[in-house]
Amino acid sequence: MTPIITLTTDFGEKDHFVGAVKGALYSELDTLRIVDISHSISPFHLTEAAYIIQNAYRSFPKGSVHIIGIDSELNPENTHIAVYLDEHYFICADNGIISMLASVVKPEKIVEINIHDRIISNFPVLDVFVKVACHICRGGTLEVIGKPVDQLKELKGIQPVVNAENNQIIGNVIYIDNYGNVICNITKTLFEEIGKGRPFKITARRAGFTKIYSHYSDAINFELPKEKREEDGKKLALWNSSQYLELAIYKSNPTTVGSASTLFGLAYRDTITVNFKN
Repeated sequence: MTPIITLTTDFGEKDHFVGAVKGALYSELDTLRIVDISHSISPFHLTEAAYIIQNAYRSFPKGSVHIIGIDSELNPENTHIAVYLDEHYFICADNGIISMLASVVKPEKIVEINIHDRIISNFPVLDVFVKVACHICRGGTLEVIGKPVDQLKELKGIQPVVNAENNQIIGNVIYIDNYGNVICNITKTLFEEIGKGRPFKITARRAGFTKIYSHYSDAINFELPKEKREEDGKKLALWNSSQYLELAIYKSNPTTVGSASTLFGLAYRDTITVNFKN
């Protein structure tokens, strides 16, 4: 099978960086397939990158190699790693991004990349990460390009907190999507484990929710005539496709009618609380 390398960066589309990385990959191995996951990650936004990677990588074939170019400058506190996890390879800085994946699936192998003395570089994604990715695609082992390590730097603030009485979950906004929908770090698994079927109320600033849907359209009563339905602007909570709690506005448009983020006044790291009745 033709090797697949994915790219996720905060480089944007204006500059030459993405094109240069792709050119370097093809120069190393012209039989590759390169897939862009996103180049619109907010600059240095580790949690946003982790969320996107976590939800994209499983759609690719086993053995795919994922280059993550976020906060990748090498320094004593920001080393470079290659990780084999869930039968996929990840190449990035050890800045916490992989810890979100590792909290769900334990990595099988982690190495700290140590080929920097053989490469002159001030653009590690272009030079170091490309070399490592193509080495893996040729069937090379991780031990050749790095020394084994057993710990990853953890991304702080991505785990929700449950109170001692087990009747409250305090979560935080970890991502706001293109529609302005707000995703928080409370998963369906945790919610059901703590809630045990009890009535609940979700509070996000002034917005409150007592029901969680599985699909956006579940919030609409299609038995009513269209002119009597509450559709545009209807607020709702749902379990999104990644099974994270999401707050949304039905058919929102951040540039016109507004979105969950703007209408509820929510931004990255803001608190979302779930209270269960005893």
